[in-house]
Amino acid sequence: MIHPTAIIDSKADIEGGVEIGPYCVIEKGVSISEGTKIGPHVVIREGTQIGKQCQISQFASIGEAPQSVAYKGEKTSLLIGDRNIIREFITLHRGTIKGGGKTVIGNENFIMAYSHVAHDCQIGNQVIMANGATLAGHILIEDHAIIGGLSAIHQFCQIGAHAIISGLTGVSQDVPPYMMAAGSRAKLYGLNTVGLKRANFSEETLRALKKAYRIIFRSGLTLEKALKQVGEDEIAQMIEVQHLIEFIQRSKRGISR
Repeated sequence: MIHPTAIIDSKADIEGGVEIGPYCVIEKGVSISEGTKIGPHVVIREGTQIGKQCQISQFASIGEAPQSVAYKGEKTSLLIGDRNIIREFITLHRGTIKGGGKTVIGNENFIMAYSHVAHDCQIGNQVIMANGATLAGHILIEDHAIIGGLSAIHQFCQIGAHAIISGLTGVSQDVPPYMMAAGSRAKLYGLNTVGLKRANFSEETLRALKKAYRIIFRSGLTLEKALKQVGEDEIAQMIEVQHLIEFIQRSKRGISR
């Protein structure tokens, strides 16, 4: 059902089964796939693609131009996957040419009220952003990460899979996968044990990740020597430990410790 007060450009592509509430504005070049529900007073700007069965609440701003002084009106995009929940007053911005031209949000993410995703961010699948969480530009969030309310993440940071960031946390360096981070400047506080158990990680995997954490972050070794020691240990055979090592090795902003 499309409410008669909604303003929809004739060049927008709206598939069957899409619901659009009162006073929405949908520009040309927008694509919305079947089963998506859009609440009242939502603005969806040109260059936005939205997948199937998403839920977008009232007053969300989707696909607005990036907040970047380098942006000069180029055609860029915001790509949103399937079954995402996007709550009220969310702001999701398109990419910039310098950052690759697109902001990407995967599938089954839960983005709570007043959160912000800036230009050129890449968000994986089943990520949770609590109320007021803020992502600057060019951020990578891997699958199953949880970003606490009123937290802020610096541009170009990366957040690893299954990591959890506490509310009111300022993140200025990368947060490794499977870890907990908190503080006015994020510090690590061990493994995200509760989250990993809920995700059905085995006890063997948890023990391996705990050992890797102790060696890398609590042994007093340099990062290079610690990674070498973990790499030579039998735990390095586990996929999760390999991912942890690779994540740290590719970091450009440095690792929160």
